[in-house]
Amino acid sequence: MAKEQRSTKWTFLFYEESAPEDYLNILEELHIPFILSPWHDKDINRQTGEFKKSHKHGAFFFDSLKSYSQVSNIISDKLNGPAHVEVVMSPTGLFDYFTHAESPDNIEDIEVGCGFDLDKFLMEVKTSDFIHEVVDIIEENDFTEFEELVWYARANNINLLGLIIERTYFFAKYLDSRRHNPNRLQTANTEEKDNDE
Repeated sequence: MAKEQRSTKWTFLFYEESAPEDYLNILEELHIPFILSPWHDKDINRQTGEFKKSHKHGAFFFDSLKSYSQVSNIISDKLNGPAHVEVVMSPTGLFDYFTHAESPDNIEDIEVGCGFDLDKFLMEVKTSDFIHEVVDIIEENDFTEFEELVWYARANNINLLGLIIERTYFFAKYLDSRRHNPNRLQTANTEEKDNDE
């Protein structure tokens, strides 16, 4: 039953010892956006206590629905990997598993290809972190207008601009509340009087 499932996002793995040396070129030739984990060579088998064989996890992001067998055939034929593939249920969980979450330094070892936008993907899986970052930017720069935030993001971090556009309502309301907050206005007026004296 599960093997008949169709999805646009599938995850797979392949082993370093059996993978073709030019696995990146092979994947590029498929013209399917993909992301690959760093080599996992320190994973321990819970049953035996021994290190697992060095391997990479990967994910394909297809434009249309693909079946288990279609993806399975690609992995076994092109990468000499195990035929078992799985639907990606959570991009966030996938990313955390790829990098083992506790060691974010692994991000630079992630490989992507065929137009996969890693920055956009990271923004999507870490949205709450980026929302906090944008709120901090608003506070640190004392922004009260949406335009100020957009111009800042455009000049300093274009990836944040995408998040701001997706969350326009939230950030516009937040900026409105800052602009009209009576406590903030009172503090600003007090500081202005102190400066005049």
